[in-house]
Amino acid sequence: MNVLAEQVFARARCRACWVYAGLVALVVASFWTLDLKWREFLAPDALVTMARFAGEFFPPQMSAPFLFRTGNALLETLAMSALGTLIAALLGIVVALPASKTSADDPALFKPLARFMLNALRSIPELVWAALLLIAAGLGPFPGTLALALHTTGVLGRLFAESLENATPGPAFALRVRGVSELRVFLYATLPQIWPQVVSYTLYRWENNIRAAAVLGVVGAGGLGQMLSYHLALFQMRETSTVLLAMIILVALVDALSYVARQRLSR
Repeated sequence: MNVLAEQVFARARCRACWVYAGLVALVVASFWTLDLKWREFLAPDALVTMARFAGEFFPPQMSAPFLFRTGNALLETLAMSALGTLIAALLGIVVALPASKTSADDPALFKPLARFMLNALRSIPELVWAALLLIAAGLGPFPGTLALALHTTGVLGRLFAESLENATPGPAFALRVRGVSELRVFLYATLPQIWPQVVSYTLYRWENNIRAAAVLGVVGAGGLGQMLSYHLALFQMRETSTVLLAMIILVALVDALSYVARQRLSR
């Protein structure tokens, strides 16, 4: 038995070595094929130019009217991310049900179609969704919110489907043998098991969507990103610095809120 175990361990270690060797080869090939001009990037003239450019960001623009406009854009970005994440969480749960096989007797007839839809939604980046929706909905936060919701539905739906399939089947089976409907089985047996994961995944995606909402403004979807694109295009670096600080503050606040919420759930 010990000899057999040693052979199995040796084979597994050999496979791991091949995997690591492949990863090292990919990294080496990446450095070899990409034209990384480190010498030009770290040249004294380039460093001086970068330092001069960075100095143009200071001091940030702190006039009251501009801070007021930045605050409104911050709230708009926060609302876009929160609403987009909420819509995605609700749609993700709905699509995750047919995308998962919740029991041995479940035929899961729509699983391939639902999984394909989730893959399609999350394979298209938020920026592309926003560019497509801007044609139909025009400029403003509405297409940005929809873009976040569509992409995040694909991400959360897949995560929720995996959680449903990994849930303990015992409580659900006990209700099914008593003739309880599938909806009540989900609400009273399955959902309570995966609820901490649902909340944790949703909060994590909200953190990501804060940053994504800021980027979406570059294509005219409103919020801090639109202000950032406008002032960068005009080379107004002090105003750009203020917008960047607002982004950092917003992300830090949402990260802290998400951390506190996850800590409460883990108790």
